[in-house]
Amino acid sequence: MDYIRVTKDNLEKEHICCAISNNKDVQVSSKKAWLADRFDEGLVFLKSAERGKCFIEYIPAEYAWIPIEADGYMYIDCLWVSGSFKGHGYSTDLLTACIEDSKGKGKKGLCILCAAKKKPFLADPKFLKYKGFTVADEADNGIQLWHLPFEEKAGAPRFKECAKHPHIEEKGYVLYYTSQCPFNAKYVPVLEQTAKENDIPFHAIHIENREDAQNAPTPVTSYALFHDGEYVTNEQMNEKRFLKLIGH
Repeated sequence: MDYIRVTKDNLEKEHICCAISNNKDVQVSSKKAWLADRFDEGLVFLKSAERGKCFIEYIPAEYAWIPIEADGYMYIDCLWVSGSFKGHGYSTDLLTACIEDSKGKGKKGLCILCAAKKKPFLADPKFLKYKGFTVADEADNGIQLWHLPFEEKAGAPRFKECAKHPHIEEKGYVLYYTSQCPFNAKYVPVLEQTAKENDIPFHAIHIENREDAQNAPTPVTSYALFHDGEYVTNEQMNEKRFLKLIGH
């Protein structure tokens, strides 16, 4: 398998590997705009040369859009291999490339969000464990921060207090999200319209800068749904799933 590193120079022409085929789709344009602002911060987006869902995205932890304290670590935003690409060792290829690059940049190790049991849009704990990752911290909602230190003396990363105990004061359904996930550009407006049509209290909060993301009341900032103050899910939803969730 050949891999391509997406940069500012080739961003517009390259397919970014999520489940969206049209490069002009609003979801793709939203994601690419987000990526363009991250490259100067050290973000790396490495994908398969073949079109499909096979890529890794990582960034120095101090620039990550999640509330963690991980000085000297590299944070993996997403490692996604699915469909026909599964079972061929591509996840290992991508992770190995990330490890080598991170060591070359003098990083202490890698960290990534996960959970004890596989959750949608989060890394597979079985794969991480097989590759030597261990749990560094865990929030009250079961979201975990896993890490792979490169040296024994490397301190473990951890969640900030705001993310450790996910809770908000606002009632009704409240969604925190960023443009890191391309699906949000399409489906957040769908939920807003669905809630309006069904008289469901709903407030979408678009996190638009790193400072707000690093102080968010949730370990998952790309998509975090709360209800009456309590965390519900990180799984992106369409109209049907949302209505099923609320029992409508």
